[in-house]
Amino acid sequence: MPAPGLLTVLAQWVMLSAGWRRLVLAYGAGALGALAMPPFGALPALVVALCAAVWLLDGATTGRGEWRTLRTAGLIGWAWGFGYLTAGLWWLGSAFLVEADEFAWALPLGVIGLPAVLGLFYGVGFALARLIWSPGAGRIFALAFGLSTSEWLRGHLFTGFPWNTLGMALGQNLWLMQTAAGIGLYGLTLLAVLVAAAPATLATGGTGAARLGPSLAAGLVLAATALSGAARLPAGPDATVAGIRLRLVQPNLNQDAKFRPENREDILDRYIELSDRAAAPDRSGLADVTHVIWPESAFPFLIQRDPAALARIAAALPPGKQLITGAARADTAAEGERPHFFNSILTLAAGPKLGDAYDKVHLVPFGEYLPGILDATLRALHVRQFVSIPGGFTPGDRARQRILSVPGLPAIAATICYEAIFPGAIVPETNPNEPPPVPGLILNLTNDAWFGDTPGPRQHFAQARLRAVEEGLPLVRDANTGISAVVDAHGRITASLPLGVEGVLDADLPVRLEQRTVYARFGDAPFWLLLGLTLALAVAARRGSA
Repeated sequence: MPAPGLLTVLAQWVMLSAGWRRLVLAYGAGALGALAMPPFGALPALVVALCAAVWLLDGATTGRGEWRTLRTAGLIGWAWGFGYLTAGLWWLGSAFLVEADEFAWALPLGVIGLPAVLGLFYGVGFALARLIWSPGAGRIFALAFGLSTSEWLRGHLFTGFPWNTLGMALGQNLWLMQTAAGIGLYGLTLLAVLVAAAPATLATGGTGAARLGPSLAAGLVLAATALSGAARLPAGPDATVAGIRLRLVQPNLNQDAKFRPENREDILDRYIELSDRAAAPDRSGLADVTHVIWPESAFPFLIQRDPAALARIAAALPPGKQLITGAARADTAAEGERPHFFNSILTLAAGPKLGDAYDKVHLVPFGEYLPGILDATLRALHVRQFVSIPGGFTPGDRARQRILSVPGLPAIAATICYEAIFPGAIVPETNPNEPPPVPGLILNLTNDAWFGDTPGPRQHFAQARLRAVEEGLPLVRDANTGISAVVDAHGRITASLPLGVEGVLDADLPVRLEQRTVYARFGDAPFWLLLGLTLALAVAARRGSA
């Protein structure tokens, strides 16, 4: 009998690990897998991480019954997910240091506590995979089913947090991301797990086709996905909408100064000066632009209640120009009641005249509000959300969520901050009695200054960019500190400003796709069909091995 190869020896060592050593291996494998996410994009890191996951699950059997085996698999999955999320989300700690005197004590809760809790989803995924586990290639389908299901759950339960979903390993590459137009982010996740976990059989897949077949199939699938994506891309740039010239203003304001009321005049001066700044030597002021865009939460005051500030802005806008800006706004409260505050997008024209508005629907827990079940307790302990608004922000009415209407622009699918990371939630659901107009672009206003020069803002942009491909709509993204960009409906960046610079970006608006994408029409339905097929293949393999 020939001596086992080095890869086989390594796989056996991983499978035979137990106790704390097994959990450390799982944690380390997950942490390595985070390198496949933006901005690194190291897909081989996910291959190593998921092959290790397969071998760890191979060794999860305890010999003491199915329940104990599932519990062991779940613990391995939790450790793997804990490592993956700790390595991928460590930059969240930056937000706790913006107002360190108030929030530094909670830094471990964000950097360690949140990944530890979210790691439970991966524990569920690993347990589901182990429930339908089998020898050979069948277990690759089992892992893909379990992890894809758990990633979908992570993106939807308890308000959802689909940040760095595994499918982003493919969703950041221009050719590979084109598949999202059909199957969305969660379909990419299923594909990514199948492709990245397949080489595990090189060490434990028997001989001949059983050993090489899954890896060869994975390579062919990945190549076919890339080639079909390349074929989908037009040879030239997308056409642009006639008569529209956008100016995106990136002020690069530090977060620790952004919301101080004493800075209000300086901040307003900065926005007005930047808005009138030429973006190229052959252009002057606002003469060549039709719409000016400012980022999320532009002001440390309620601009809607400040006639002097509104007048200054309107005076800086030539006739016919429109301003789109992020801003906090408050509704009119009844006597004796506290007003509700909203994180909003407001529109303004010369006059001054406020136009249409959008209120953020999907708020950030602990960042913009305290979850209801914890609100009273945390306030009694004098703990508040990061954004210092009395009582926190109120979400917009999801049932009445509207397309933003701005003169001179197509209908806008508006998003604020991390609303852009939720696939399938960009365009409001159609009301049969009052169908909204089909949007012509996605607008994302955000403020990533909380996270400094870390992977966080780059990950945020990559995820927003994928929404353009899924929906077949151009993306216009204006960020306080960057990355500000215009992206066409195929995910190609047509103009951008890098992270951490002050500047303005003048750009034309690319057209939307003539035909709605499969994902825009059917949402996650193709993903569920593929997930069902994956489950059927995993179950058939398990029965065949019984």
